[in-house]
Amino acid sequence: MGTTKTEHFTDEQNQIAAIAKALGHPARIAIIEYLLKVNACICGDIVNELPLAQATVSQHLKELKNAGLIKGNIEGTAICYCINENTFEIVNAYFSKIITTVTHQKCC
Repeated sequence: MGTTKTEHFTDEQNQIAAIAKALGHPARIAIIEYLLKVNACICGDIVNELPLAQATVSQHLKELKNAGLIKGNIEGTAICYCINENTFEIVNAYFSKIITTVTHQKCC
């Protein structure tokens, strides 16, 4: 299998690609939507919200955290998760730029 050669792309391109990859699973979308709905840090309730095993949910949380989409803080023996608003500002700016360009484009 070939290498991805990420060094040939800008930091922004690599960051958006990592975010998009993390959002590429419906369980992760469900986790994001749940965190948005409760609008607070959640320590253990996420497993109860999904039809997945605790280990599977933990793996999805790890992927979301690695992409910077959520933040996790250790409180006692639990890790509490919440939305990382800074990353979503980056996503918003990126897609806003695309929408603005497409809206003003005179192609096909």
